[in-house]
Amino acid sequence: MDISLILQMVLVAGIASVLYTLIGVAPGTDETAVLAPVTLVLVLAGFEPVIILTFFMAAIVAKKLTDSIPVAVAGIPGGVMSAPMVEHALVLKKHGLADTSIRKMASGSVIGTIVSIPISFALANVLSEFSEVIKEYTDPIFFFGAIFLALMTKNKWLALVSILPLALLIQGLRHLYWGVGIVPEDTTVFISFFLGITIGPVILTLFELLNGDLRSKLTRHDTKKISFKISKKIKGFPNPFRILTKNETVSSFFSSILGVGTFFLSPVGMTIMIGEVVASKIKDPVKKAARAISSMDALTNAAYISGTLIPLIALGIPLSPTAIGPGHALFNAPPVFTQDHNLHHILSMSEFFWATIIGAGIAILITYFVTVKYAVQICRFVFKRIPHEAMLGLFFGLVLLLAYMDAGWLNVAGVLLIGLVAGVLNRLGVNYGVQFMTLYAAPFIVNTLF
Repeated sequence: MDISLILQMVLVAGIASVLYTLIGVAPGTDETAVLAPVTLVLVLAGFEPVIILTFFMAAIVAKKLTDSIPVAVAGIPGGVMSAPMVEHALVLKKHGLADTSIRKMASGSVIGTIVSIPISFALANVLSEFSEVIKEYTDPIFFFGAIFLALMTKNKWLALVSILPLALLIQGLRHLYWGVGIVPEDTTVFISFFLGITIGPVILTLFELLNGDLRSKLTRHDTKKISFKISKKIKGFPNPFRILTKNETVSSFFSSILGVGTFFLSPVGMTIMIGEVVASKIKDPVKKAARAISSMDALTNAAYISGTLIPLIALGIPLSPTAIGPGHALFNAPPVFTQDHNLHHILSMSEFFWATIIGAGIAILITYFVTVKYAVQICRFVFKRIPHEAMLGLFFGLVLLLAYMDAGWLNVAGVLLIGLVAGVLNRLGVNYGVQFMTLYAAPFIVNTLF
């Protein structure tokens, strides 16, 4: 690895850190919706694989560090993974400790990052011994993975029943494309279907706005007023081990280990569980909330990092919710990456290591420093100057462009159809994990049954 490549890695890590620091602060920016399309564009643009991984790792760490800010300041989730923390953050906000909440969550994220990286590499090395056996059963694994994730949701029966219809829709569109000749029969449209599922809730909401009756029933709000508390400044570079108490540090450490060990499970479900467990015996509401949010943020960071690195290094197939969602383009982005030729096959262990260290390290240096010291100023700028709808519109336009590049205008309609179905399922309680697993398993399900 020459010096010019290292400098490029540092540069893209810096760009990702700044970009996703701003995106993370914006309320409601789902991790998959803002990470997957950008990563895919970098892959299709022909960037070096090690550069792409560096960008992705920096983006994940930066996004997870900053999505705690709108939770602490306004009680609004910065993303799906920060939603379980709202209740605890509001307790601290009620006691005038929003700045403390930000610092505790950000410090938990840093500990989760530091703990998860070495353990993820160690666990990946162990699992790599069984990679060939696992790969032989890839299709059934995806199918049973969809069933397993469905059973992990609140609406188990609905999620289970939705698997077959969604698989039929996906394979039906593919056979339609082959039948009319818009794509060759040896080409499988995948990326645009994946992105259609990703922004399904956005597509559904946009279609609902075209319905006059539904639009008239929407609640109208005045301009939102959000108050900011002037926080006490921290001198020098913030130290997470000083910001967290000893008990909070210990619980964050063990939460991080749990996040790595359960990389194949739903990060949201594990986050909710750990928040209840670590603080269940604490009576003081402030101490209870602080312990919960620091541990939960540590687990989410650890789950995202391990959920990307372990399948990527050990297997080369996306066998975790993170790999299937935000990290999907690292595994499968035809024609650049396929399941038989992706980062797993291209990068050496040392390249994986340095891409992770540089990406995560730069993100911590930039984003953690900025988050802890200038959280309120960033929030004020983003809330006032960067409309949430503008960012979602940008990603929506990008998805339509990639759909057209995949298979022309007919595929744009197909992606809108998949997005509508995915959006309805998402609203009914069928999460992204079940839908993405079904996307992978669709050929196996249809070929087996018919």
